[in-house]
Amino acid sequence: MKLVYLVSEYPAISHTFIFREIKVLRSRGVEILTFSINRPNHLEKMTSEEQEESTKTFYVKSAPLLSVLSAFCFGFFCMPLRFIKMGLSALRLNFKGVCSGRKTLGYFIEALILVNETRKRGINHVHVHFANPAATVAMLAATSGKVKFSLSVHGPDVFDNVRENILAEKVLQAVFVRCISNFCKSQLMRLVDYPVWGKLHVIPCGIDPEKFVPQKKKSAPGVFEILCLGRLSPAKGQHILLKAFGLLLEEYKNIHLSLVGGGATENSLKTLAKELTLGRHIDFVGPVGQEKLNEYYDKADIFVLPSFAEGVPVVLMEAMAKEIPVVSSSVMGIPELVEDGKTGLLTLPADPHALFEKIKELLNGPDLRERMGQAARRKVLSNYDLAKNTESLLNIFNHYIS
Repeated sequence: MKLVYLVSEYPAISHTFIFREIKVLRSRGVEILTFSINRPNHLEKMTSEEQEESTKTFYVKSAPLLSVLSAFCFGFFCMPLRFIKMGLSALRLNFKGVCSGRKTLGYFIEALILVNETRKRGINHVHVHFANPAATVAMLAATSGKVKFSLSVHGPDVFDNVRENILAEKVLQAVFVRCISNFCKSQLMRLVDYPVWGKLHVIPCGIDPEKFVPQKKKSAPGVFEILCLGRLSPAKGQHILLKAFGLLLEEYKNIHLSLVGGGATENSLKTLAKELTLGRHIDFVGPVGQEKLNEYYDKADIFVLPSFAEGVPVVLMEAMAKEIPVVSSSVMGIPELVEDGKTGLLTLPADPHALFEKIKELLNGPDLRERMGQAARRKVLSNYDLAKNTESLLNIFNHYIS
């Protein structure tokens, strides 16, 4: 089997699960070529394997002028009717008000490049991670009749504006849709008629449990280390965590919080940290590559992810596989991974006092931390093992493509 994986940005420091999935599929004999709309950020912080992967990836927006001209010539002279059909499909996006004329033209050009580059490589199937503009490009390319596409839909952002994301149309046009959670599947079921539901398949992402092994237990931590790992963005709820942490400092002086990741809310979070006088009790670490990630997990006594919206966070899977007790919000796909009181603690979103109480419960309960950590790893081994879940994905590929 030979196919292209298309992503908006690949490799990406916050989406290493795609790289891992591709590695497993390749080890099963699938020939995968990687295409990315944009070049990656923070490449210098990624592993040597990821850096090497970037050298083999075709970057659509960085395609040389000759490739762009070749794509236009192939489309116009070799498939004129399909060329017109692709153009009309792109124009419909503009007429519907989904995107501007400039974006419409950009998607059309990128779709032509995708069609031509896959043709030259003898590939007729593209799998897209995320139902974002990369999926729009694949959908337009599919109107050429030269290539088909499938989707991995994650959420949650794509569900915020289903019209602008043309989500229902993408589901209808895709050969199949892989949903990373039951919550994700339910949101797509709302958009399409019952006969289409059969092409929606729940296959969670996963992690390699052999790479995320339980940490060495601290007999009595001198300082309790609380870890939050993820993009610094409004949806991740880090402002709520800082407020809860401020409340914790009124009762506990031997605690420390590390925020690992970078993003749009970094400045406002640092301002809030000063207002709350968190001082030496908090560190803004910035983005960290996979090679250093385990260092932060191994220091952590508690992992907290107070998101307002999520799919099923891979960072939670990683922490749970390492038997770090977790606290997260009871939103969207998270309860499918974290069972409240069993494999972790769930809290109300956007409530600093509720989050404070849940973290406090773990700080005061060494037996609870150990019990939940062990149950958490069992849950990951059972439902979120990368090899097992990728095997399920391969079966879907074989069913629809072969």
